[in-house]
Amino acid sequence: MKRTIRKVAVLGSGIMGSRIACHFANIGAEVLLLDMVPKELSSEEEGKGLTLENKLVRNKIVNAALESTVKSNPSPVFTKKVLTNITTGNFSDNMKDIAGCDWVIEVVVERLDIKKQIYEEVEKHRTPGTLISSNTSGIPIHLMAEGRSQDFREHFCGTHFFNPPRYLRLLEIIPGPETKPEIIDFLMHYGDKFLGKTTVLCKDTPAFIANRVGVYSIMALLHLVEKMDLTVEEVDKYTGPALGRPKSATFRTTDVVGLDTMINVSGGLYNNLPNDKAHDLFELPAYVKKMQENKWLGDKTQQGFYKKIKGADGKSEILALDLKTFEYKPQQKIKSATLEATKLVENLRERMKVFAKGTDKAGDFFRTSFFGLFEYVSDRIPEISDELYRIDDAMRAGFGWELGPFEVWDSLGVRNSLEGMEKYGNKPAPWVVEMLDSGIESFYKVDNGVKVYYDIPSKSYKAVPGTDDFVILDNIRESKTIWKNSGTSIIDLGDGILNLEIHTKMNTIGGEVIQGLNKALDLAEKDYRGLVIGNDGANFSAGANIGMIFMAAVEQDWDEINIAIRMFQNAMMRVRYSSIPVVAAAHNLTLGGGCELCLHADHVQTNAETYMGLVEFGVGLIPGGGGSKEFALRISDEFKEGQIEQMVLRDRFLTIGMAKVSTSGVEAYELGYLQKDKYSITMNRSRLIADAKETAIELADAGYTKPVQRKDIRVLGRQGMGIIYAGANSMFAGNFISEHDKKISEKLGYVLCGGDLSSPTLVSEQYLLDLEREVFLSLCGEKKTLERIQSILTKGKPLRN
Repeated sequence: MKRTIRKVAVLGSGIMGSRIACHFANIGAEVLLLDMVPKELSSEEEGKGLTLENKLVRNKIVNAALESTVKSNPSPVFTKKVLTNITTGNFSDNMKDIAGCDWVIEVVVERLDIKKQIYEEVEKHRTPGTLISSNTSGIPIHLMAEGRSQDFREHFCGTHFFNPPRYLRLLEIIPGPETKPEIIDFLMHYGDKFLGKTTVLCKDTPAFIANRVGVYSIMALLHLVEKMDLTVEEVDKYTGPALGRPKSATFRTTDVVGLDTMINVSGGLYNNLPNDKAHDLFELPAYVKKMQENKWLGDKTQQGFYKKIKGADGKSEILALDLKTFEYKPQQKIKSATLEATKLVENLRERMKVFAKGTDKAGDFFRTSFFGLFEYVSDRIPEISDELYRIDDAMRAGFGWELGPFEVWDSLGVRNSLEGMEKYGNKPAPWVVEMLDSGIESFYKVDNGVKVYYDIPSKSYKAVPGTDDFVILDNIRESKTIWKNSGTSIIDLGDGILNLEIHTKMNTIGGEVIQGLNKALDLAEKDYRGLVIGNDGANFSAGANIGMIFMAAVEQDWDEINIAIRMFQNAMMRVRYSSIPVVAAAHNLTLGGGCELCLHADHVQTNAETYMGLVEFGVGLIPGGGGSKEFALRISDEFKEGQIEQMVLRDRFLTIGMAKVSTSGVEAYELGYLQKDKYSITMNRSRLIADAKETAIELADAGYTKPVQRKDIRVLGRQGMGIIYAGANSMFAGNFISEHDKKISEKLGYVLCGGDLSSPTLVSEQYLLDLEREVFLSLCGEKKTLERIQSILTKGKPLRN
């Protein structure tokens, strides 16, 4: 049976329910969001003469919850426009409307009795054959389905989203005892392709996979704090980005999520897992119990492991809790020889080896925590999963770990770790020893470009399911790279398509990247059908390397800067006017020069989470790699008969002048960085390069022809400059911008308007590029610009423009 999801009902509008509703709205689904009818009027409502029968009163719980969610930061929606996809209502009046829904998701409070009451009502109205699922984080699926009809049970399962649903990629799928296999197959595929999730099939066991392992890891760490006499600051330093974990690390994350949430989940595991070898670790340490008594639960109570205060000077300061005295004190800087050594190692797998060899407290902490984790996850198979890769997938997608536990174990060497584990009192599950005895030395390996995992029942390697549709550069880089330099690799993706991978720090663009881009275009134009520009790194590109520009400007080597900018512009024009289609696979930070690269591509295959912008104003410059030229061109193309040209100019000027960065791939279109019919959204980051490759093939198959350079760009000259100059003067007079900002604004306006022309004129792209480069060079010589760049460089912020 072909199944399509057009309309979704979300039952329960709390923190998770509203956010799940928003994410379905993001992808274009129609959403019905329901919650309870209030039992009494507020004093304000009584004063207005309202009754409980008034529609606004009856829907006030759901409306207030959705309104609060939309105001949250980071935003749960790609753009406010998607909110029109959501209709609100209540359980009493609108439950009948679920009859027209393809999927009903229950997200009410975690109480079995209340969930069963909801299901009783759902069964009265739900259309047979439609999906029904629960977002429970721990209540057994089989208990919730008890007493329901056969059709209900066959179409019911757990769909556990992680908070916030837009950003955390994990979606756990938990079948009930009678769930049809085709329902599970559909949800695994739908969650992956349409919701952008890493879908992980789980067994109906306490806390499923991610929370079972994640909460074990946190609780083991909480006990380790007492054992090793660790401070809050030490723990968060050891368990943050250096370890491939989120910046919020352990205790800051706990404050954000809420200590009470962690306590409830660990309590559930303690009560429901009496035979777990780690049972005692799920009991709260004394200092956590005291925090619970004090109601120091984190952000929701304004204090937890950290507390934000305002000092005598009015500046905010974040204090850390002393776990011995229970006083809040200024945070202490953590010094560690092991941590210092890891800073020199970019590759995370190699960095793990440095941690494991550390002879100080950080090294001891690493070995104690990870050797215990290795034992725990190996013991969980087959209890929570039959396959080890599912555990790694769940921890990466749900807890933001760059490497799952079995991947970390592989990086240290499975056999090499056994001796260390024994010293620390840890013992792997018997199947690990059997694996090693059979001559298999790792949990994963790459075989002919395909990642395979060790399958325990068959005692052999099998391909990780579901990855056939992905292009994973890590798996093919070694065998498919046809050219490389220090900043790029050119990889043959097959089917006549090349991929240019940038792998500088934060994928910033310098001379080596320009060289790689030109080489990729040379090769593609000669022997291939198309080029993709994409990578598997954290960001597409954080922009051009401004360190080089700064050094040349300090030396007043204007010829060098001029040559560098001209090379950048020429490379962008080659992207635009090559004889083969060029597709940029944008994701995450796509700033400055990275944005300019996308502006010139034939098509941008952008991940939903793409933060794109021309941010040069922040360092006192204008876009110099064709970005200013391109916006002038787009302003010209956007002029329509009867339209006020100056309004189009103003809007596009403000996008650059305010250094606007999109909060999603969708908003990048609204800001003018992406063009209609020249971009597509990929929800699942793992599919991005594969989708970009497919787009390049489609363009080639459609008979792609090299475009003709533009010489018909209408610019307004003095007519437009007057508008921009007046606006800049007004902002300066009102003390909204500095004198230097006023100067940059006027110079940007000069380029966008085509210079000092007496009347609207048609000009060429090269004319605008020359203007752009002239202005860029003049700003490089400004003292204020150099001061801004120096400030960024000395503070160690990303080198980008």
